[in-house]
Amino acid sequence: MDPNVFETANAGFAQAMYEEFLRDPGSVGPEWRQLFESGRVGEKPGVNGASGADSEGRIAERADGQAAQGSGPGALGGEATAAGRPAARPSVLPSGAGPLKGPAAKLVSNMTESLTIPTATSFRVVPVGVLEDRRKRLNAGLQVAGRKNKVSFTHLIAYALVQATKQHPVMGHTLLMHEGAPHRVQPEGVALGLAVDVQRKDGSRGLVVPVIKRADTMDFAAFHAAYEGLVEKARTNRLMPDDFTGATMSLTNPGGLGTVASVPRLMTGQGSIIAVGAIGYPVEFSTVAEERLREFGISKVMTVTSTYDHRVIQGAESGAFLATLDHLLQGDQGFYELIDESLHLAAESYQVVKAAGPRHDGATGPIAPDMLYHVAAAMALVKAFRMHGHLAAQLDPLGTPPIGDPALDPAPLGLTPEVMAAIPSKVLRIAVPGRTLAESLPYLQATYCGTMAYEIEHIATHEERVWLREKIESGAYRQPLGAEERRALLERLTEVEALERFLHKAYLGQKRFSIEGVDMLVPMLDLTIEQAAAGGARDVVIGMAHRGRLNVLAHTVGRPY
Repeated sequence: MDPNVFETANAGFAQAMYEEFLRDPGSVGPEWRQLFESGRVGEKPGVNGASGADSEGRIAERADGQAAQGSGPGALGGEATAAGRPAARPSVLPSGAGPLKGPAAKLVSNMTESLTIPTATSFRVVPVGVLEDRRKRLNAGLQVAGRKNKVSFTHLIAYALVQATKQHPVMGHTLLMHEGAPHRVQPEGVALGLAVDVQRKDGSRGLVVPVIKRADTMDFAAFHAAYEGLVEKARTNRLMPDDFTGATMSLTNPGGLGTVASVPRLMTGQGSIIAVGAIGYPVEFSTVAEERLREFGISKVMTVTSTYDHRVIQGAESGAFLATLDHLLQGDQGFYELIDESLHLAAESYQVVKAAGPRHDGATGPIAPDMLYHVAAAMALVKAFRMHGHLAAQLDPLGTPPIGDPALDPAPLGLTPEVMAAIPSKVLRIAVPGRTLAESLPYLQATYCGTMAYEIEHIATHEERVWLREKIESGAYRQPLGAEERRALLERLTEVEALERFLHKAYLGQKRFSIEGVDMLVPMLDLTIEQAAAGGARDVVIGMAHRGRLNVLAHTVGRPY
């Protein structure tokens, strides 16, 4: 638990949670209660206004005192110094004035503190034609694969931002004053803060900035899952103090409201904050029909700004960072191909190729007999992985090597690395990533000879075999779990294990069939029944062997114990 949440950009949200805690300690999560009960607290609602006034009075007194002593630029009584008249506080507040309390007061404190950072801002106008087209293709591929998740512009921009920062790590550097001397802080990796608009319990709206930690270590699928997990927690008011800490840079998206460009405030502890403006055609073409714009080759654009700590980051570095971000969004460095592979969307090549009529344009010449031999050998290798890959799977938790099978070795088939690099994956009808057999072979080995084994080739129905192959090789059902899902799974498995230990101690020596070794049966049944109910099922009948039946009765059927 990080106790410094009141010192981050999310101090306003933390203050709101503290006020909820004061009203009803049971209304906040156990992590928040533990934090507040340990002594890390915000300002009490009824005191904030008065304390602000007292603070203002102290500032005024100090300013007057400094002015009387002839203080220099540090004095807050600047009006008296410059104009030669006293800077008197108004004794009566003007009509309509009221104290700012709670989250609003914390926002004032944060914004005032941000003024201590000397910043500069770089602007870059980025064409989004390629970004828009690739996003459409990604979502179409996800739809074809039967997946419900979607890819937004912000997902792609945020991921490109992380990849650009890996090449320009200075954008996450910060300044720390220690014993009066400045120090450059170079963080380990990239921790990206995401500005998310949320609605509080009282109906008001506010901004929170949860953090994707070590985003630089994630592929796109993991990054997408982490991003969506944080947004979901923010929308459902389930963010924990640790979710707010550690950001090295932030991303905000005022373009969602139509804002063309923004220069946001940079909070202490971060090197830069990136703002993405609205996507649209340049304003000078706003009255031109879209068909004409396409004729002219005019693309939609967006303005990206980089506001950075000018003490440790220079303008040329920020400009180079934005240039790299632009190039990635245009598809440089295989950016979108890496995303395709991460989402396992290279499975487009798996679709059955329809027979095409003979070509007479002379575009292709005769295929060399050696290549036909190599393609046949490659198809035999793929078949061997599907039929015998389970013999080489790493299934023993104690590390005993599997027996393997000689048919899984490409060398006796004459498939050298050079030959495999010349064989397109699409002719092999495989759904693993990779454009050639050389690129796809490691994925085949990881899929069929990893820590999970498959035996499906004995199934008599061709359609079922094809469907299973595609789902296994594309990884459609092996997506990474979010943090909340992993936590729930761990809790469920702990319940299963606890019952087994209880039975072993309470009925020592009694013959029973433990669930040990197939503990995942209970979470799998949970998911199966949930999906059946979502699909309209009203009743579930469970038939099973002896092993694990007591655990299933207790945790799935709900029998008390």
